Amino acid sequence: MIGATVHLTIPLVFAGILFATGIYGVLARRNAVLVLMSIELMLNAVNVNLVAFSQWLKDTLVTGQVFALFVITVAAAEVGIGLAIVILIYRNRETINLDEVNLLKW
Repeated sequence: MIGATVHLTIPLVFAGILFATGIYGVLARRNAVLVLMSIELMLNAVNVNLVAFSQWLKDTLVTGQVFALFVITVAAAEVGIGLAIVILIYRNRETINLDEVNLLKW
């Protein structure tokens, strides 16, 4: 039983470090593209957790992998829409610094 815990601990620690790096990137960066990349890091950490727990539970329906595919799909849509918004803001304001962008404020 100890061996199974060690094998689950490694992906969970990796996912935690990945998620913490994404949180730091969202909170510390001012560039919109880097913020989008940090959100992608956080979503990838969630995918690592889903697949690790699915493998650890020996799920015959591969539920973790299916949810990971859904997360990847949502992440792809988020990147497409996010980059389109960033490009439009850059065309109007010639900056993608989040501190200087106030187009979406009321």
